[in-house]
Amino acid sequence: MKVMLTGASGFVGQGMRAMLGRRETSFVGASRQVGAGLVDVGDMHAGTDWRPALEGCNVVLHLAGRAHQVNASPSQDTEFFRVNVDASIQLARQARAAGVQRMVFVSSVKVHGEASERGRPFCEGDPLLPQGPYARSKAAAEVALADELQSSGVDLVIVRPPLVYGAGVRANFAALVGAVGRGLPLPLGSVDNRRSMVGLKNLCDFLCLCVDHPAAAGQTFLVSDGEDVSTADLVRAIGVAIHRPARVPSVHPQLLAWGAALVGRSKTWHKLSSNLQVDISHARQRLGWLPPHTLADGLSQMLRADETRV
Repeated sequence: MKVMLTGASGFVGQGMRAMLGRRETSFVGASRQVGAGLVDVGDMHAGTDWRPALEGCNVVLHLAGRAHQVNASPSQDTEFFRVNVDASIQLARQARAAGVQRMVFVSSVKVHGEASERGRPFCEGDPLLPQGPYARSKAAAEVALADELQSSGVDLVIVRPPLVYGAGVRANFAALVGAVGRGLPLPLGSVDNRRSMVGLKNLCDFLCLCVDHPAAAGQTFLVSDGEDVSTADLVRAIGVAIHRPARVPSVHPQLLAWGAALVGRSKTWHKLSSNLQVDISHARQRLGWLPPHTLADGLSQMLRADETRV
């Protein structure tokens, strides 16, 4: 087996390269960078030539795409669709012509919406209700790939992860770790929400399973660590992992909502306080998969790796 890995130089892509290497799985990485095991395919659009990276590959693991942006506006739909939809369709067509047998597409839980109802995690069969350019493009890509590969002989596997954390993570998660490390008070003690996340190593482990497990063919999966935590508990867990006392005072959520609105951070507050849970029963039952790492393990591994990099 030989795997063609797109987005090989990205956050998840680097984790996948490491795991495929440890498992002695032959692979080639498609990227905009040049390096050992990497093929430069340039920018992603409807005319991207993926063929140099596809030669001799049986499976495509498609990670590359335009990443989620918190403040993306509807006017950015065109750019998200150019990268996440048009380039993916082109990849599917060229993969089919190259004799690829399976395509694993990494989508996002956000195709179901920005928040789940309390006590009712998202399931694979829930309707697609994407909000924002990123989520709309991922949902459109899922539909387009299913249409393109229907009756083609290429198995399509769709994976919808929630927030991914691990060594090298950036953006809001990195900012949260930094705030805990500096001892800043985070007044989230009264926030009683539940959110699913997935550690990078857990996600990569699951994707490796999707690459070659016969029962994954034609399936869609939600994936997580299997532990849903409140934002306050996440802050405390980060504190334990970095050996710093997390300061999580309790402030009434309504006061926090008003304060966030006053400084124009309502979207951030909604993300911190809302529920976003996923049900991974399908992955467990269909593939027999259990997350190999706990949240505590994942945070500790992430922080040790980041310290080593520094």
